[in-house]
This record gives sequence, C-alpha cells and structure tokens, in this order.
Amino acid sequence: MKIVTWNINGVRAFKGGIKKALDLLDADIVCLQETKVTRDLLDEKTAIVEGYNSYFSFSRGRTGYSGVATFCKDSATPVAAEEGLTGLLTSHDGAVGYYGDQRDFSAEELQLLDNEGRAVITQHKVKCTDSEKTLTLVNVYCPRADPEKPERKQFKLQFYRLLQTRAEAILESGSHVIVLGDVNTSHKPIDHCDPDEIENFHDHPGRRWLNTFIIGEHKEANCNNIEKGEETEPVPQTSRNGGKFIDTFRYFHPTRTNAFTCWSTLTGARQTNYGTRIDYIFADQGLVETQFLEADIMPEVEGSDHCPVQGQLCCIPLPSPKCPPLCTRYMPEFTGRQQKLSRFLVRVNQEPFRDSMDSLPSSQESEEVRENVSPSESDFSCGKRKGLRPDPSVTKKSKTKKCTAKPQANLLEFFRPKLNQVVPSSLNNCGNKEKSTELALPLSPGSTTLDKLDPSVDKDRCHGTSETLDTTADELVCDHSTVKQDRSGSRASSKPLCTEEDSNSRSPVTGGSMGFWKSVLRGPPQPPLCKVHQEPCVLRTVKKAGPNMGRQFFVCARPQGHVSNPQARCNFFSWVDKSK
Repeated sequence: MKIVTWNINGVRAFKGGIKKALDLLDADIVCLQETKVTRDLLDEKTAIVEGYNSYFSFSRGRTGYSGVATFCKDSATPVAAEEGLTGLLTSHDGAVGYYGDQRDFSAEELQLLDNEGRAVITQHKVKCTDSEKTLTLVNVYCPRADPEKPERKQFKLQFYRLLQTRAEAILESGSHVIVLGDVNTSHKPIDHCDPDEIENFHDHPGRRWLNTFIIGEHKEANCNNIEKGEETEPVPQTSRNGGKFIDTFRYFHPTRTNAFTCWSTLTGARQTNYGTRIDYIFADQGLVETQFLEADIMPEVEGSDHCPVQGQLCCIPLPSPKCPPLCTRYMPEFTGRQQKLSRFLVRVNQEPFRDSMDSLPSSQESEEVRENVSPSESDFSCGKRKGLRPDPSVTKKSKTKKCTAKPQANLLEFFRPKLNQVVPSSLNNCGNKEKSTELALPLSPGSTTLDKLDPSVDKDRCHGTSETLDTTADELVCDHSTVKQDRSGSRASSKPLCTEEDSNSRSPVTGGSMGFWKSVLRGPPQPPLCKVHQEPCVLRTVKKAGPNMGRQFFVCARPQGHVSNPQARCNFFSWVDKSK
C-alpha cells in the first residue's frame, strides 16, 4: 500500500488535469493540501476522477484559500470519511468519530478552527498479515503563523493542540493512525537550510509542540561526518517526550542532510536546494514498526513550491463496497446534469426561430462557448438580449435600422496638426449630383460629404469659380488613399496620395512618434551589475506594508542559497532612484 502527501499550491494549476497528476504519483491514497478551491469553484473534472473517489474540505471564509482533498483509488475506498477535526461539520452517518476532550476550547474557537478547510479524515480497512485492521488517515494543512499577526500564532498553536487531541483519541479507539500533510514547521536544525539565522531555533512554539507529538528524539549523530547519500538502518525511538507518533522519514533516514520539501519560488531557492522540511508522514509506533517499509521525499516531482512525500506499507487495503456520504460524487451539483438558472427564467417559444442565433442554446456548454467566443457579434449586437425572440409588434422599418457606432479614432489623430481641408477640382461641378464622380477624402472618421469639410467653405460656392476648390491631392493628409468610384458605384483601383517617406517628412508627429513616446514612457530603469558576479540584477518591488511599500530595488539575479554557495545569490542591494 502506497500513500502520498503533497501541498500542490492550487488544484486548478495542473495543466494536464488532476487525473494525470494522480496517475503519475501512482498511489493508493493521495492527500493534497492547499487546493485553493471553494465549493462553488469546484468543477466536475476535478471532483470526480475516473478510478478514484475524492473527499474535499473547503474554506468557508475566503475564496482561493487553504483547502485539502483526499483521493482514494477505488481499490482503497474508505469505510468512513469526515471533514474537519471538531465534528461540527459532520451531518451524516459516515463519520469517523472519536473527538477526544475538547473542553479546553470554546465553541467559537472550535468553529473557527474548522472554518478554513484544513482537515479531511478517512478511515480504511487494511489486511495486515492474517488479520484485518483499521487505518485512519488525517490529512491536514496546518496554518502558517504570520509574524505581523499575533492572533495567527495563537490560532496555529490551537490547531496543533486540536490535531493532537483528535489523533490520540482515534488511536485510543483501537485504530492505527497516520497524520500527514503540511505541518508548516521544521522540526530539527537538520530539517532547515540555515538554522543559524533563526534566533532561538529550539524555542519556537511549533517545534516545542512537535517534541510533545513525536515519540522521542533520534540518537545524536554528527551529520557533518556522514557522507552525502549514506544511509543507515532505522533507529529505534524512545518515549522520552511522551508523544505517540513517529516521524517516518527520520525513522528511515535519521541523518540525511539537505532533505527538504519546500522552497521559495520568488527567490528560485529550489535550484540551490535552499529550503525546509515541513511536510511529514507521522504514524503510530505499532504501525511503523510492523507495517512501514519505506518513507521518503520526492524532490524530483515538480509543479509546486512543495514536493511530495511518500510512504510504503506492506498491508493491503480492503475497499468498502460503498463510498461514505462525504464523497464528492454525492454532491447535488454532480449527481445529475446541472443547468443554469437563466434556463428556467427565459420564456421558451415552442415554434422554431428563423434565425439560429436567436434560439435558446441546447446545452450549458454551447451557451458558454457563445458567450466567450464572440459576445459582441452575436449576443449583444444592437443591444439585443441573447435568447429573446424579437417583439412581433416592431415594424419592419424599425427592424431595418442598423446600429451605426462612431469608429474609434486613432490616438495619433489628436496630435496631428490641423490642415485646411480643401476639395479637389474633380468636385468643381457638383450641381449635378448624379453625374459627378465622388472622391473619398481623407477626413475625420464619419466625414464623407462636402458639408463636413471646413465650415468656412460654402456649399453654394460649388457653382462658382473653380479656383477656390482647385487643388491637388498631395495637399491633403498623406497617410490616406483616394478611392474613385464610377457611376455604377463599383470601386476602382486605389493609389496612395504620397509615399511613406513623404508622409514622415510632412507629419512631424508621425515621424517623431517614437521619440515622443520615449519621452513620456521611460520604461524600467537599467539594471546595474552585482558586485560579486558582475551580472545584471533583477528589479523587485516592496509589497510588505510599511514606509517602503511600493518602492523598487535591485538584487542579484541568481537564486537564493546559503552564503557558502558561490553559485547562489550575493548580497547586492540597491534602491531605485526615482529622479533618474
């Protein structure tokens, strides 16, 4: 039996879909953290995966935040499943139960602890040698303690206490227990890339809690004298700290260094392996000593700022014939064909429409495609609402009216110098409109007739002398073309009035547009070279609240790493001078 835990940093981030990721992990049970999906955003493709049954916990307060999910192969279908640690979210018969003593928590605290979707518990039947055992998996995503929010530190410690209370209560009921997920605390200095930079490392409240949760400490070992990649036999543990669970990775690899599961993506720290080990598989002592074959990290698997952690057991899962009620396939939105609410509010006429674009969509998918592909062309043309039949009371005359929206002008038109627009001599004889040929003048958008020329030109003067209107086409705006039409209205060949070279020379705005925009939009400042590597730096912006929020600075472009690593980022730092 294989189990995997992985903080995926968003379940919708998988380009190939969750099915592909699950198949690549090839585990009987996959526990995911930080799914960042609420129930209203959960789609059927993610919730119902062929060959698996899934169980989700959602954040009730924020969208795109927290959340955990457990995917079980059909061959490892659980007999019970429950959301949360408190029992307050359980309203069905398929709960796991055994909540322990919660008298130290108020009712409001219990509700808040389960309000962020941080735990899913599944209970399985497994066959160990010749006996059948009960195995309970607690999939958790422990909170992060924001240094600037003291209340979150207290919240994190309360979650730890509630997790320990629930796990130990289930263990005392006679079931084997595995607690796995993102604990958000590195336990020992060996689990941190640079523990010397952390003041009072061992006094961290999260590490002190881990000392009470884990059965004991491993035998002291001088990690500096152990060659990289050297493995030793599992080290037995003692009940020195009074805990009831074992860190399975350290049980099999007590002295392995640089074994991390989380790296900063902002600094590229994964390239230099500058991270921490905060993802664990904890199990009770009896299960580890009798059933666990291996536990290891999987840093080669990418796709998140965390890597998966796997555990191998010799026991065999016994599937339940029916999924627990918490299973996502029983959610009302996935039990049948879901339709949009607008389908029930739009009046449907039994007669077929003449225009296929006016008919109601046959399915939700086709309607969404129409909305996303060309809403301006089909659904909102001339202000007509989608799905509504035209009113028969509207006359034919009103139907023939078309929406004539004024075309949007070019931005450079506002910077062009105003030229005296004149009419070529071909329009001299305009008394007979039927026989005169028309010349498309390069006017402003929408100006196609003579009365839209210079207001000083009187239309009656067309019958006078031709000297006032006699000019050449070259005196017009040069970036347009003349289009002559014959008497039947067909277009003739077009010829540009001037070349591009002449246009640039005659229009100072067009020719100097590049220089104009360079003077307005300076762009980002030129990066300096870092002092150590002599390489161009990268531009960063301060996003932390404070007096420097919004300011920009330059740092070395290399990934973050230990100070002893020459390939890592140097300590170059420089503020951006806004005056330059």
